[in-house]
Amino acid sequence: MGCQECCARCLGRVPYCSLLATLLCFSGIALFCGCGHQALTETERLIETYFARNLQDYVTLAYIIQYFQYFIYGLASFFFLYCIMLLAEGFYTSSAVKQTFGEFRSTMCGRCLSSTFIVMTYALATLWLLMFALSALPVYFFYNMDATCRTIEVLTETPASINQLCVDARQYGLLPWNAVPGKACGITLSTICKTREYRVTYDLYIAAFVGAGITLLALLTYTVSTTYNFAVLRYLGRRGLGSRC
Repeated sequence: MGCQECCARCLGRVPYCSLLATLLCFSGIALFCGCGHQALTETERLIETYFARNLQDYVTLAYIIQYFQYFIYGLASFFFLYCIMLLAEGFYTSSAVKQTFGEFRSTMCGRCLSSTFIVMTYALATLWLLMFALSALPVYFFYNMDATCRTIEVLTETPASINQLCVDARQYGLLPWNAVPGKACGITLSTICKTREYRVTYDLYIAAFVGAGITLLALLTYTVSTTYNFAVLRYLGRRGLGSRC
C-alpha cells in the first residue's frame, strides 16, 4: 500500500462530525468564558463609577458577579473534558476501531456508553439553551443604552428633552430601588457611552453571546453525531461497519 493511499484511508476513518463539533465547542466556550469573565469585571466597574455611590448599593451585585466568574472557571473545565470524551466516543464508534482491534462488534457496554452520552448531550443542550437566552440579557441592556445615547446625540440642541432620557439600572434588577443615583440621564449618559470602558464592555458581551451561540450549535451537532453513532453501533456493528460521524 502506498503512502498516499494509506493517508487517504486514515483520513476516511476520522469522525468529522465529532471533530467539527469539538472545534466549535472549544471556540465557543473560549469566547463565552473569556469575554464573559472580563465583561462582568467591566460591568462592576461601570456600576460602581456611574450608577452607585454607596458600596452597600451594589455589594450584592458584586457577589453575584464574583460567584458567576467562579462558575465560568468550572464551566470551561467541564466542557473541555466533556468535548474530549465525546470526540473519543466518536473515534471509538468509527471504523478505526475495526482497523485496530480486528472484527468490530457492538457490545452491551458500548451501547450503554453511547446511550449515556446521547442523554447527557441532549440534557446539556437544553440547559445551554437557557444559558444562551440569559447571555442575551446584558446585550439587550447595552443595546437600549446605546440607542438612548444615539437619541441624545440627535437632540443635543434641546437640553430640556435630553434630561428626560435616562437609563435606570434599577429597572433591570442590577441595583436595589433605594440605590442613589441608580440611573444616568442626559449629558451624563452620553458621556458614559463615549467612554472606552462602555464600548469594551458592550463588545465583550456581544462576543460572549456569539460564543454561547457557537457552543449551542456544537452541542446540537454532538446530539446528531452521538445519535448516529449509537444507531450504527447497534444496528451495523455486528456486520463489521463503523461509524464515520
